Formats: sequence, C-alpha cells, structure tokens
Amino acid sequence: MTHHVSLRTRVLPAVAAVGMLVPVVAGAAPASAATAPQVSCTSGKAGLAAKLQRDITAALATRTGTVAVGLRDRTTNTTCTLRATSSYDSASVVKVTVLATLLWDAKKTNRYLTSRETSLATAMITKSDNAATTALWNQLGVTKVKGFLAAAGMTRTVPGSGGYWGLTQINVTDEQRLLSLITARNTVLSDNSRAYILKLMGNVVTSQKWGTPAGAPSSVSVHVKNGWLQRATRGWRVHSIGAFKGGGHDYTISVLTDGNSTMNYGVNTIQAVAKVIHRDLTPTVSAASRYTPTTTPKEAYVAVPRG
Repeated sequence: MTHHVSLRTRVLPAVAAVGMLVPVVAGAAPASAATAPQVSCTSGKAGLAAKLQRDITAALATRTGTVAVGLRDRTTNTTCTLRATSSYDSASVVKVTVLATLLWDAKKTNRYLTSRETSLATAMITKSDNAATTALWNQLGVTKVKGFLAAAGMTRTVPGSGGYWGLTQINVTDEQRLLSLITARNTVLSDNSRAYILKLMGNVVTSQKWGTPAGAPSSVSVHVKNGWLQRATRGWRVHSIGAFKGGGHDYTISVLTDGNSTMNYGVNTIQAVAKVIHRDLTPTVSAASRYTPTTTPKEAYVAVPRG
C-alpha cells in the first residue's frame, strides 16, 4: 500500500511491516510553495522513511540556496532524494570520477597504474590537489571520461570543456550511481579498483573531512570527497559525497548545493543534512561517539573562467 502525504498535513510514521517499501513525500519548503521540490524517501524498515523525510526537510527549512540530496542504505533498503537530477558545477567532487576513469581505462588494457599515476591519484583525492587532477584529466582526455560515464550509466554527467574539469555538470543521481559502483561488486570497476578508491577517500586530510561525515558514528568507516567553488552568479557551490559502512549499515550520501552566500554557509547546510541522516540510521549511538568535523574546513579552490 502506498501512502501519499499532503504538503499541508503532518507526516505520520510509516505503518508497513519491515520489508515493505513505504514511499513518503513532503515539502522541503513551506507548504505554500506547492511546486517546490520535495524530499522523497522509501524504506524497508517501518517508520524510517517518514522519519528521514521529516528530519531532512526540517534541516533544510531555514536554509537558503538550492540543495540536492541523495541517500541509499543497502541494509534497510532505504533511499531518499531531493532534486535528484538537477545539475551543479562539480568543483572538486569530480576528482572521484577522474580516478574511476583512470582505473576503468587501465582495466581495459589489463595494466597496473604507474608510480606517477599513483602519486597523482593520491594527491588528487587525499589533498584535493588541482595540479594532479589537471595532469590526469589531460592524460585521459574528455573522450575517455565520457567513455567511463557511459559504462557507469552516469548519463546526465557532462564533462567540463576547455580544461575546466571543475565545471563538469553533476547531479545526485549520477553521484549516487558512482558511489554504488565504488562500494559494491560490478563489471565496470574491478574489486582492486574499488578498494583503491575507498582507501584514498578514507585517507582524506582532516581539514577536508567535512560535509557528509558530520555525525557519523565512530564505528562506521568514512570515505569522503568534497568540493567548492565560487562564481559570479549563484554564489558558492559546495558539495560533499560519502560512503559509510559499519554499525549494521552500508550507505552512501550525496549533498550538492549552490546559491550559498559563503563557503561556510554551504558546509553548514550539508552537515545539517548529514547529521540527521546518520542519527536516524543509527539512533542508539551517543553524541559523544559521533564524528565532529573541523571548524575550519578547507578545500582546493577550483579555477573557473572569468566573468
């Protein structure tokens, strides 16, 4: 049975038995904005979809800017989406796609990465090094990036032109697809490739380990990549994608934002969403056992065209 929830009514807990998917939809904006995108959640765990929908919506209720959210928890068969196909300038988040493309391309010729490639990949992910990214982007070329995107089913992602990889157009659906490929066996990325990507995303320097890890239990492994950039229109783009496993859960989170007045404003928006997701998935974990990101987040500033 599918429950439809009016934007003008209070959301009631899902009443389905465990194992049944219960879609829950409610507004991420005031009820009067009838056409506003809505947080939509489904879950195989009774009551979880309604709770996530309610709490994500509340976390965004006072935030300005445009926010897209994706959540998938394999353990409880839970998903949440908001603006799933809206496009955003990627900033440094695209660096995971660059690494995945490099490994996918190497797999096709059954070769290992060279010491140079390994050094560049490590710098690109763990420190968000822009020069390393440009070197790998130029080595691969846009044709190979497009080849990986096609193989991965990331059909709405558009590589940046003119060497501006940070202006690659990304969306929550494709970022969640990428995280799914990294965290489960598939024919696109080898098991060794997936383990290598997760290893680097798990070794991101502390100053760049903000965003989706906020509020993650200490028992959960954290893998993250963030990005930000500022443009003349729509302000700051601030994004975070993460994969988390442990404590009885296996989940991925993508939060993309733009229209932020400052970089920190975007970081705080993402972390408000992340905290309620981690809390709702692992409600018995104490606050003292959850990850608190740095109060001075850093990220590599991505070059964009003037004007």
